[in-house]
Amino acid sequence: MKRHEVCKYLYDINEACVLIERFVSGKTLEEYSADPLVRSGVERQFEIIGEALNQALRVAPELSERITEPGRIISFRNRLIHGYASIADDVVWGIIEEKLPVFRREVEMLLEKTAP
Repeated sequence: MKRHEVCKYLYDINEACVLIERFVSGKTLEEYSADPLVRSGVERQFEIIGEALNQALRVAPELSERITEPGRIISFRNRLIHGYASIADDVVWGIIEEKLPVFRREVEMLLEKTAP
């Protein structure tokens, strides 16, 4: 059961990463900032990533050794939900450009090793 649960959370995380990439594809920071629909979609997917990662780590704490900064990812989710008024578009954009590609590769590698 543990492996199946972890796989589901990793799949959800990967799908959220794919959606974020699709939502911002071809856009600039200025276009992102000007589009509340895209911003809402991106932020929702980051919330899913943070929650799914939190749940995956509860089931399999050893995953934290294979993911860069898991605590910061979960904290970012919490900030999006509880401190939404203080979210800066340029911070979200920086995470998309700098952190998301690395995180997605880590999750894909975990999925390859975990999938039945």
